Amino acid sequence: MKIYPPDGSIGKPSLARAATPSVIAGLRIGVLDNGKPNARLMMVRLAEQLAARTRASLSTVTGKGPAHNAATACSDEVLDLLEKEVDLVITGSAD
Repeated sequence: MKIYPPDGSIGKPSLARAATPSVIAGLRIGVLDNGKPNARLMMVRLAEQLAARTRASLSTVTGKGPAHNAATACSDEVLDLLEKEVDLVITGSAD
């Protein structure tokens, strides 16, 4: 039997949030629908208003992938799409 000591080093998280842009003008806005009722409509309207006020553009509206609902994670394919096509993502809504 091998016993491992519990005092190992703690690693740093491998992921970090992207920096918030200081200026939105000229950026491409994406909407990631979380599958909640009316979430897509609300977020698209928000993105349209934000784009109109800041000279940004609404470029992509998508769901999370095949298993699209509020409790599931976004698929890798959708994340890749967003990474390539948008600079800023609007997602989520409260109940």
